[in-house]
Amino acid sequence: MTGGSAMAVYSMGIWLVKPGREDDFMRAWEDLARRTKEAFPGARGLLMRDKDVPNRFISTGPWESLEQMKEWRESRAFSEGLAGIRNTIEHFEPHTLEQVAGQD
Repeated sequence: MTGGSAMAVYSMGIWLVKPGREDDFMRAWEDLARRTKEAFPGARGLLMRDKDVPNRFISTGPWESLEQMKEWRESRAFSEGLAGIRNTIEHFEPHTLEQVAGQD
């Protein structure tokens, strides 16, 4: 943790994928990540798979500000990327998180 700097904000998604569509979902998520990187070059994202529930995935990524995250969620990159994911999922929960503690 660096002293005096603002804590980061993160987007987080919890994805419940239709059983048997996990590979399709992962490819579609990679497409969303690619579109995001093209529109927001500093963006970073991570997709994780639940070891106990193999059709549940969690994605997360840091953003410079709440405003930048809002801009991304309203962007064409996000809407088009999400459109490619929709038919692979049963449920999606988007979250906005604020870092309150941590270490580098």
